[in-house]
Amino acid sequence: MPADDLTLAAYLRAVRGRLTPESLGLPGGGVRRVPGLRREELAVLGGVSVDYYTRLEQGREVSPGAAVLEGISDGLELEGDERAHLFALAGLVASPRLPRVATSVTPALGQLLDSWSTHPAFVIDPAHEVLAANALARAVYAPFGRLDNLVRMTFLDPTARHFHADWTRAADATVASVRAATAEFGSDPRLLRLIAEVNNASPEFAERWSTQRVRRKTTTAKQFEHAEVGRLEFDAHTFAVEGSPGLQLVVYGCEAGSATARALILLSMGTASTSTISE
Repeated sequence: MPADDLTLAAYLRAVRGRLTPESLGLPGGGVRRVPGLRREELAVLGGVSVDYYTRLEQGREVSPGAAVLEGISDGLELEGDERAHLFALAGLVASPRLPRVATSVTPALGQLLDSWSTHPAFVIDPAHEVLAANALARAVYAPFGRLDNLVRMTFLDPTARHFHADWTRAADATVASVRAATAEFGSDPRLLRLIAEVNNASPEFAERWSTQRVRRKTTTAKQFEHAEVGRLEFDAHTFAVEGSPGLQLVVYGCEAGSATARALILLSMGTASTSTISE
């Protein structure tokens, strides 16, 4: 094996050559004389100048900084071992990359949600966006008209003041849970937009956000005042969804034979299937 094959320059050329514009969401631009991305395209994706990237590929620049390599690895869509190898060729160690937040649930999880006919259940992302929910969960939250985002529902929908038996407690817990999500997913665009939006629109949210209280969702009691069936009392259990970074499965349980269990039977009589709420 030629020694030149083990250089940063050779690695960049090889990876660029195996990518297509279409795979990265770029226009194809017709017939190309050589396969792969053009240097100009990769430079734009990597956030560096064309001249600097050209010098990297030609071996005239051999000591790029970590920030440059981060941009290039993103542009080349390198993950795991390939990203680590890029850094190693430049004499650096790649810092741990925060996982990208999943934006949808798997079909298998959606089917599992639908199979639970006696337990309200739904899946949220770090921004507390409800990505999927079973029919019974939608029936429980029917007074809101839509089960979409737990933070907006709590602070921006007047229904919440009547729906939560103790709105203050629910509001405190919601903000603390969002704050906890920022520790691991603080760079997630959806989470950042959600915080900015609700912080600006709700003084109650802004006041709580400033206290810096943190509490992850685990197991907690929930009490709702449902317009159709009255008081609902649940133990809410929250689980991380393995293989889907940032997603959490929330399941509501109640005591068998309780008033809540009977109310759920009434709510289930008119519910339909199909768990997916949003993309």
